[in-house]
Amino acid sequence: MHKFPEILAPAGDAKACLSALAAGADAVYLGLKHFSARAQAGNFATGELSRIVELAHKEDRRIYVALNSLLKPGDPDAAGRLIARLKRDVQPDALIVQDLGAVEMAHQVGFEGELHLSTLANVTHPGALKVAQSLGVSRVILPRELNLDEVRMCNDACPEGMTLELFVHGALCYCVSGRCYWSSYMGGKSGLRGRCVQPCRRVYQQNKRKGRFFSCMDLSLDVLAKTLLPLDNLKSWKIEGRKKGPHYVFYTTAAYKLLRDNPEDPSARKQAEQLLEQALGRPSTHSIFLPQRPYSPTQPSEQTSSGLLAGKVVMEPAAKAKKGERTYPKYYFKPRFELLQHDYLRIGYEDEPWHFTDRVVKRVPKGGTYMLRAPARKDPKSGTPIFLIDRREPELVRLLDEWEARLKRCKGRKGEAVEFTPEYPKAGKRLPVVNVILRPGLPHGKEGKAGKFTANVNGLWLGPKTLQTVGRTLFSRMSWWLPPVIWPNEEQAWQRMVHQALRNGARHFVLGSPWQVSLFEDAKADLVAGPFCNPANPAAIAALKELGFRGAIISPEMSSEDVLALPKESCLPLGIVLSGFWPMGISRLPHDGVKLNEPFSSPKGEVFWMRKYGQNTWIYPGWPLDIESKRDQLLAAGYTMFVKMLEMPPQDVPEAKRTSPFNWDLPLL
Repeated sequence: MHKFPEILAPAGDAKACLSALAAGADAVYLGLKHFSARAQAGNFATGELSRIVELAHKEDRRIYVALNSLLKPGDPDAAGRLIARLKRDVQPDALIVQDLGAVEMAHQVGFEGELHLSTLANVTHPGALKVAQSLGVSRVILPRELNLDEVRMCNDACPEGMTLELFVHGALCYCVSGRCYWSSYMGGKSGLRGRCVQPCRRVYQQNKRKGRFFSCMDLSLDVLAKTLLPLDNLKSWKIEGRKKGPHYVFYTTAAYKLLRDNPEDPSARKQAEQLLEQALGRPSTHSIFLPQRPYSPTQPSEQTSSGLLAGKVVMEPAAKAKKGERTYPKYYFKPRFELLQHDYLRIGYEDEPWHFTDRVVKRVPKGGTYMLRAPARKDPKSGTPIFLIDRREPELVRLLDEWEARLKRCKGRKGEAVEFTPEYPKAGKRLPVVNVILRPGLPHGKEGKAGKFTANVNGLWLGPKTLQTVGRTLFSRMSWWLPPVIWPNEEQAWQRMVHQALRNGARHFVLGSPWQVSLFEDAKADLVAGPFCNPANPAAIAALKELGFRGAIISPEMSSEDVLALPKESCLPLGIVLSGFWPMGISRLPHDGVKLNEPFSSPKGEVFWMRKYGQNTWIYPGWPLDIESKRDQLLAAGYTMFVKMLEMPPQDVPEAKRTSPFNWDLPLL
């Protein structure tokens, strides 16, 4: 009989998975080689995974497979075949998905397990849960940015037959999951595709102050996790860390199992805290979990590097060389604690491009001498910190050997390829071309006739100010845009604003997430899925049509090849953002150390700025998106809505000397 909430542990490879099972995890989530939002983890092939699932089921544990990547136009076919193989050969207990296209493919192949929506799907407010369930989703993974009161609100609103999952430990991103384009905008490596290079971890500068303003500590609810126990629909405590090693997985899993099973036992609490201290993560924080005592998860003047400080580099000068010979300096350090064979060390901080790792080959006593093996052209300075980032203590090695022996007795299945061809609704009739000028403030210029769009339409962000200042006769002529994120504590206010806009005659709305259809109920309105919904493939667009959308503005992340291919397969009319300041990311976390509406710069001198709208901070690059020159190609491909986002940079931000085509000229990895 499973205890609830379950302890859900991460696994990036087989050893980490076995470590989770050995520590008592009720369930393990892991990814495959493709369509995983942790592409840099080792991940699994289906044959290997079938053996792991067989072992887990023998032990009455569960395995969830993450297919939580954004799908490009050609991906649903391959994703469908992969899901079909999982159904036939692996039979995991659930799929974790981000893209609505993956939900659609799971239905089409008849996947029999549960469907869980990733945090990347951005289900952020209580009313969204019912919409997710209408698509056949059985669990929603809540955002890390919710406080305890908001988690309770979602628990109370959770429909019958659905469950909730919440991260209790692990890495924090500064930007909201599913609303970060930082890595992608800076070079085509999308966090939505599992390729994030973590530019938020770097040192930035504003005026004369430098700091890691956006590099978060690790979330650790630790003893506060017991406040979640009364929430009957919150069925899973999730630990982040699919790129972590077995040591981290074992210690964090064991700690939260203790905290769940012994919530009122001081000795168990103390033991759990000691385990978490030894887990080799980053410095930890409760972040904004407690509404009455929120903490900033960033420490701009401090390092937020993972691992336990083991010592600092000492450079031994190079010996005098003979004529014609070249010598190299030697590096060593005196460890602050005993090093074990197979300990894994990182020399330098994670955000420093020259950092390197080293595997300990034999035991070194505390205070002994360990000679570092620095790769070519990697020359650490004296005083560079060295961190223990993974280890294999004898007890853990013994446990892993035992579980590996059990795994070897599992036969698994190695199936053949699966044939699958997805089916999509047919495209509707092509609509007239519309140009939308999305303004940050009030509209100006000539308007079209009431109730109809002309060639040029004013778009406005819906909000208290625009509701109060726009004349009622103009409401039907506007394209009203909702924000990319709505939080639980503001859902009722947004419901009132939508209803007021409808009463004033508004008919055309562009939504910031698919789940915002919950704000409209049976209202007669033309709903378009906006670019923050990340529509990027025909299967996702088919799911949007099922939700009642009459059009979609595609994700701006895609390459030209993908952008131009999509209209031929889309069952809805499509639009695209042609130009304007597209945000690098949207955050709900405090902006310690960075002043709003003032420029700041990256280590390479790139300029950025931040602006606050409601509860969220938008981070902008100092150079805008611009693919206006591609308009004729896009028209020929079938696009019918073209958006220009007017967002004026602050006065002190230098005038942009360039524009960005985003990923138009790059393959989105």
